[in-house]
Amino acid sequence: MIYTANIPMSSKPKATATTRWSGKVTRESNALDLEEGVFTWADPGKIARSLQRSAEASTRRKSSPYRSAMSMLVFYINRAGSNLDRKQLQILERAKDELRMLYGRQPWA
Repeated sequence: MIYTANIPMSSKPKATATTRWSGKVTRESNALDLEEGVFTWADPGKIARSLQRSAEASTRRKSSPYRSAMSMLVFYINRAGSNLDRKQLQILERAKDELRMLYGRQPWA
């Protein structure tokens, strides 16, 4: 029997940027085929329109196009967390409002 209680938790190798599951989801989403670098663009309207096109073209999504597009955007914002530049965060937050307007929803108050 192998006893592993004395192995410190820090000995576990840390995930690199290429092996993190969240990065893989963004790159290889099974629901949406995203344009390259969509979340790094400076125009919130362009980001929203790209997400809308991707969501509406997808045949693999399980929910509405609006919900799939918004979910991917929110997922990226949440996973990027404190590593996301403040200016880019503001652009992505505005992209959420643009996406809402594209689908005839009320922008967040």
